[in-house]
Amino acid sequence: MNLSDLAFHLPPELIAQTPPAERGQSRLLTLDRATGGVNDRCFTDLPSLLRPGDLLVVNDSQVFPARLLGVRRPGRGHAECLLVRQTDQPAPADVEVWEALVHPGQRLRAGSRLEFGEPPHQLHGEILDRHFHGRRSVKLWTDGPSVREVIDAIGHVPLPPYIKRPDAPNDRDRYQTVYARSRGSIAAPTAGLHFTPAVLAALDAHGVERTAVTMHVGYGTFQPIRVEQLSDHQMEPEDFSVSPAAAAVISRALADRRRIIAVGTTSTRALESLQMTAAGAVAAQTGSTRLFIYPGYQFRVVSGLLTNFHLPQSSLLALVSAWAGRERVLAAYRYAVDRRYRFYSYGDAMLIL
Repeated sequence: MNLSDLAFHLPPELIAQTPPAERGQSRLLTLDRATGGVNDRCFTDLPSLLRPGDLLVVNDSQVFPARLLGVRRPGRGHAECLLVRQTDQPAPADVEVWEALVHPGQRLRAGSRLEFGEPPHQLHGEILDRHFHGRRSVKLWTDGPSVREVIDAIGHVPLPPYIKRPDAPNDRDRYQTVYARSRGSIAAPTAGLHFTPAVLAALDAHGVERTAVTMHVGYGTFQPIRVEQLSDHQMEPEDFSVSPAAAAVISRALADRRRIIAVGTTSTRALESLQMTAAGAVAAQTGSTRLFIYPGYQFRVVSGLLTNFHLPQSSLLALVSAWAGRERVLAAYRYAVDRRYRFYSYGDAMLIL
């Protein structure tokens, strides 16, 4: 399939710039992958759209304030650093080395020094190496508190670039799922942003089982596809973990032939990356995955998908098209545009069964 096959027109005003006034009040478009039929619902209708015995798999990764704003040294020229992934490069106990995207890239060469924040929450940085596509290795240290403590104090929520505003204090809450537990993402697993404690309780009462996997959303989820043939695209590695308890729950659902509904594309990729036994059970696993799901992929674990609306010509839209078919997905997207659904991270949701 060609990248151009995943293009669609989206009026800019439909790109959600803020979350709904109340969490959980989003619209929900349902798509029948067998017939292509669509319906307009509310996200709070979700429990009634699922069956008792369905297994809902969420991603419990937690977003951290990965965007650092500071200055270059010497001088005080502006510097920005988006922390992408902590490396395992050897370093003293009070020093961390990160892969990062930096700005202005042309000025931040190896040896460049950076400062973020002010005492007592000040972070020092040094560019160690340059890599492809603007990446840098950055060494971070402080004068007292831990690096993590200072990042949490001065960092900004890394809102996607299509949200054309600075982050606000309430983004620390709203750009985070209510079940986030495992710190490590630079972007929210956005399909989970719609859930509230009340919706989760209603799902429990309806007999919908739930388990969590962890997949830290990194740059790989959002990296642009720079090739025309999708088969030529290479995903960057993203870390994931599925505990023995979660693997047992998923294996039971597979054995019982119950539906396994992934909440988001990251949960989908984590599930589909799992090793399977000859008997068809999944094994607990911790590691990284480069799995790129695009039309033609044969799903082994997932049998339903809850997701947001995605960027044209993106790996996320490729995954959704692999699940429901490109023509039906794009037809549903046209329907959503006509009915003024809100798109992308803070937008509305879509359930495909």
